[in-house]
Amino acid sequence: MKETKFYCTYLDFDLINSSYNIKTWHKLFFLGAVLFCLSGFFNGPVALIGGFAFSLFFGHPFLEYNKKAINWLLKIAVVGLGFGMNIQKTLVVSHDGLILTIASISFTLITGWLIGKSLNLHKHSTHLISSGTAICGGSAIAAIAPILKASEKNISVSLGVIFLLNSLALLIFPPIGQFLNLSQYEFGMWAAIAIHDTSSVVGAAHAYGSEALEVATTVKLARALWIIPLSFLTVFLFKRPEKSIKIPWFIFFFIGAILVNSFLEIPEIITQSITTTSKSFLVLTLFLIGAGLSIERLKEAGLKPMILGSILWILISVLSLLAIKYY
Repeated sequence: MKETKFYCTYLDFDLINSSYNIKTWHKLFFLGAVLFCLSGFFNGPVALIGGFAFSLFFGHPFLEYNKKAINWLLKIAVVGLGFGMNIQKTLVVSHDGLILTIASISFTLITGWLIGKSLNLHKHSTHLISSGTAICGGSAIAAIAPILKASEKNISVSLGVIFLLNSLALLIFPPIGQFLNLSQYEFGMWAAIAIHDTSSVVGAAHAYGSEALEVATTVKLARALWIIPLSFLTVFLFKRPEKSIKIPWFIFFFIGAILVNSFLEIPEIITQSITTTSKSFLVLTLFLIGAGLSIERLKEAGLKPMILGSILWILISVLSLLAIKYY
């Protein structure tokens, strides 16, 4: 009996040691993929697919840190991109996109409310999906959800719908732009209006070209500031006066980076290094977004919320493209 007990203990120790080695290699493999994203060999769409494939076949070894890493990497990348922009050009682009931004936000919120009502969808899910589509995806949902006192299920469903459509847009927008022979300026403007999350907007624009990236980032971040009036509108519509308003402060750092680059004589090698690093951080962000996507999360979205999100996304994509192309 003693020998058998000793043998079983030895086997248990061997299994534990083997499991520890597998987990270690799993983490090292993931960190290797992270370094590969930073090397510049991947573009945004490939990084997104690569992250999803890694998570699907191997799992995410650092899933508990994924959301926070995405949040900080995206902010750092966006601010860094500001060091490659000029204030005069930025103001022109912001002015050009202002009317389209106001029209698209108003259209999306009103149409979303009408479609949600016709689908008999919960009003919180309707408002969250409409807000995410209208302004900046997950960031808008995160800002609006506490004001609504939305349930965890409504938040999760809304994020799932927006996340799926974001991922799809990142993959299909650049080929569509090439097929339609859109200019860099036209594509950047279109991506900023029609794609939800800032990460997917700059990812798609980065894949299309440098000028498209500048236009898309500028218009999208100007658009993201509309979270503030949307939050006040939500307080009014849902009668939540006790709730505070979240302001996307990092946008002001982005503006500060543009001003520094425009008015100070910074050596070009420094600004180029900052923008190159920022683009690498962006690719890594998209890899982590892909790695955080799961089949379970996609299934959780449900049919009615997906119908609402898809209709809004298709409408705003088509109508904004027609407006940019012909008006």
